[in-house]
Parts: sequence; structure tokens; C-alpha cells
Amino acid sequence: MNFVIIGGDAAGMSAAMQIVRNSEGHDITVLEQGEITSYGQCGLPYVLSGDVESTDDLIARKPETFRNKYGIDVRTKNMVTEVDCEQKLVYAKDSQGQVYELKYDRLLVASGAAPVMPPWKGSDLEGVYSLKTIPDIEEIINATTENVNHVTIIGGGYIGLEMAESFRQAGKQVRLIDRGPQLAKNFDEDMGELILEEAERNRVEVHLGESVEGFEGDGKVEKVITDQGKYETDLVLVAVGVTPNTSFMKGTGIYKGLNDAITVNAFMETSILDIYAAGDCAMQYHRIKKKDDYIPLGTHANKQGQIAGLNMVDKKRSFRGIVGTAILKFFNLTLARTGLSEREAEKERLPYNKITIDSTHAAGYYSKDV
Repeated sequence: MNFVIIGGDAAGMSAAMQIVRNSEGHDITVLEQGEITSYGQCGLPYVLSGDVESTDDLIARKPETFRNKYGIDVRTKNMVTEVDCEQKLVYAKDSQGQVYELKYDRLLVASGAAPVMPPWKGSDLEGVYSLKTIPDIEEIINATTENVNHVTIIGGGYIGLEMAESFRQAGKQVRLIDRGPQLAKNFDEDMGELILEEAERNRVEVHLGESVEGFEGDGKVEKVITDQGKYETDLVLVAVGVTPNTSFMKGTGIYKGLNDAITVNAFMETSILDIYAAGDCAMQYHRIKKKDDYIPLGTHANKQGQIAGLNMVDKKRSFRGIVGTAILKFFNLTLARTGLSEREAEKERLPYNKITIDSTHAAGYYSKDV
């Protein structure tokens, strides 16, 4: 049987290893658009701060390890362009630009997600970055050594906050802009106030309720333009979310949900026979909301990938779903939540309870019984 996996990071390689460990005599091909496989994306900001010494420390297994030790045909720098579900063919372009086709018996789409870059004027200027991969953080680190004193971060979510801390530890002045009324909008308002206080305590300049409209500069970014003014800066990091990499499935008729993430059942099966999906390109069942949701996290990707790999070799396992857990460290502040925020609970018309842990300068929230 021929197994083809699109994507060589958390979900894809977790699935590949489950196939290796639970079956014999199969051909496994992994098509990865980048050069690196199986690494911890959550650690990327901490390479900038120096808490992680090198990007090499984030890599769990290199492509040659999968090839030589486990017999997995890992093809890096191979971009999938189309899937023919009727003929069971994947069309891909190799590093030389040559297009080829690959036959599959069972296919896993684990193509992850890409950073959102809104169509702002000047977003193509040098010095405007997003962060998702090891090459991204390496490019940002290289750029910060070239007369960069001031950094502007757009987006107050996980990446924006963690990078704000890392840039400050690297000795940079930091401005953070978010169009919403609070930082870390997936936490409750009083936790957002704690985060804002911690940001200001560590000399991060925060602008809330302010929308970015574009950038200015002569080849390189020099100013950020918002609906409330212009700000000089040397580097911009855009961290306003991600979008699933599913465009190559266009025309297949595969069912999609929020943000074009692929809809799956508890066995990671899609609406098309013999095609599975897992990770940041797929939906996740939320056990409290009791419906599908889209919360792209590495922990979800690993779990979904393992479940997909087992089901692809007929070892029936179900993915029980997610509960909305979130953990965030921001300077000296530690925050956590399980379930739903008060805002989410109200929207979903679900019970809500709250715990506040003042003694550790942290707060946690949960929604009733899972």
C-alpha cells in the first residue's frame, strides 16, 4: 500500500511514525515544501531571546533520520500543487521546478498553516516579517543585528506577546499594536489587564483599538501607518493569525469549515474516501462547545497526526477532541485557561466558572464539566 503524506512537521511526521510502528511492507512518501521536518514551532521566539541556543535545538528528527532509520521517503523542497481524488494522484513540484505525479492508496493532508499577511500597502517592504518557520526566525535574527533599534509588532496574541518579550530581552525598543480592546483576546478581560500592566512594566509601548493601514519606507520599512497616526520603526513583525494551507485541494469537493480548514471526523477521515487530514490545516472537535472549531496548536497537531496514522493502517482510534486549554508566559507573568473564556461561554450559552490565583500572580479560568 502506498501512503502519501503532505506536510513534514508535527501532524505529518507523527502519522508517518505510527504507520512505521504499526504496519509492515508499505511505502511512505512525505512531501514537505520546506527543508526542515519535525521541529518545535513554539520555541521559535526563544531562539531570539537566547533561551534556546540554536534553531538546531528545536529539531526533533532531521529528514535523513526519517529516510535512513525508518525508511520513509521524505522529499523536502517539494510543493504539492493539486490532488486528483478520482485517480488518487498527487501532483507536486520538486526543487528543480519539475512537476511529477505520485499515486496513493491513502493520503494524509497535514500541510499546516501559513501566517496571515493582510494586503496592506507596503507589506512587501524589506523589514516586514511574519513568523512560522525556522527560516523565518533566522531571517528576523539576522535582521535585528543591522541597525535595528526599534521594533513594531502587529497583533497581541501568543506570537506577538512572546516576540515582544524576546525583542525586549534582545535590547530592542518595542511597540505593540492591536486593533482589539485587549491583549490576548482568548483570555478574559481582567487577565488582559494583567498582561497590559506587565507589558508596560517591561517598557513595551502598547496601542489598543488601533488598526494598521500600511507601511512607508524607501525600499525598507520606516513607518507604520494606522488609523490614528504614523510611527517610526526599524522592523515590523506581523502576527495577526494563520490560515490553513489547503488551496491545493480546491476543486476536489472536500468539505471545509472555519478559515477553509478541512473538516474531519473522529478518525481524521475527510469527506473523501481514503483521504485524511490532521494538524493546522484541519478542524478540531471542541468537547465543551460540542462542535467543530479551529484552534491550530502543536499539541493538537501531534495528537491528530498520531490518530490519523493509526487509522490509515486500520488500527481504529478516535480523537476525543480539545477543551480549549491555553498557557502563556509573558515576562514574569504566567497565565492559563481551560475550557472557555467568559466571553466565549456567553456566546455559546454555556455555564462558566472562574478561578483566580493571586498568590502566584497568575489566573486560570474554566468552563463547566467536559
